[in-house]
Amino acid sequence: MSGLLTTSVGSFPKPPELQAARNKMLRGELGRDELEQMEREATAFWIKSQEELGIDILVDGEMDRGDMVTYFSELLDGFTISGLVRSYGNRYYRKPIAVGPIGRKNPMTLKTWEYAQSLTDKPVKGLLTGPYTIAEWSFNEYYSTFEEFVMEVAKVVHDEAMDLERAGAKYIQIDEPAASTRPEEMELVAKSMAVVTKGLSAYTLTHICYGDFEAVIDDLNSIPVDNLDMETANQDYSLLELFRGHKSDKHLSLGVTDVHTHEIESLEQVKAGIRKGLEIFTPEQLFIGPDCGLKTRTTDESIAKLKVMVQAVNEIKAEMGIS
Repeated sequence: MSGLLTTSVGSFPKPPELQAARNKMLRGELGRDELEQMEREATAFWIKSQEELGIDILVDGEMDRGDMVTYFSELLDGFTISGLVRSYGNRYYRKPIAVGPIGRKNPMTLKTWEYAQSLTDKPVKGLLTGPYTIAEWSFNEYYSTFEEFVMEVAKVVHDEAMDLERAGAKYIQIDEPAASTRPEEMELVAKSMAVVTKGLSAYTLTHICYGDFEAVIDDLNSIPVDNLDMETANQDYSLLELFRGHKSDKHLSLGVTDVHTHEIESLEQVKAGIRKGLEIFTPEQLFIGPDCGLKTRTTDESIAKLKVMVQAVNEIKAEMGIS
């Protein structure tokens, strides 16, 4: 594997007409086929944009998803969906409720992944939400313990991951943003991820953001994935210092553009961030991407942040003699 591969976390901004179309469908004013065609067009736009920017590992942009937990819960047996609950700031989601045994009717992400992969010769990541986050961000009215709930969700996420691998996915990302919010449950995070990744030969990643990383740094290496995808630019790379002295054979996806600001980072800012990562990790261990999903930015902002990221990587690789 070559060093300093570029990628994105998963989500990109949706065109306003797509969100309007989704609302129309919910009101019965638009057919599902029409909405899916618009989602495919938006997916094609983002695949083409990433290719033109020269990104190494692509994402489909999640044009067919709203909230990262509700999306999966709506497609699984055993869940019903409640009213709106605030997640942070002015962002709300419809919170799932486990009311019966969790089961999977059909593949949930395969169709979109196959379409996105058909548009490019570059690898497209399979994108899943992890079992701990799905359970933690849901109400449980069925399982006797939270751990039982998490482990049952892990089984269906595993089945989805296996379907993606059989279809040809070389990279599968299982996002666990809730993993660092409860340090006392990191053992459960690792245990459930072991179920998800068991038997996979694909390269696996998990995106973790927010939370108390100082409290969980010793536990991160126990999560059975190849790559930890972390939010670092927003914290002025202070998180990297936690990894100093905690070296392992895991790879790190280093966030070098802050998705929480409209400001576009300068080339020198991004290069400085990459150099900080290289003080601790080898080039082969580092992937370079944004801090988190870019869905909260505008299309122009997202492309600009990705463009400076790729330019910074290319210049650092040239300086280091990496092809």
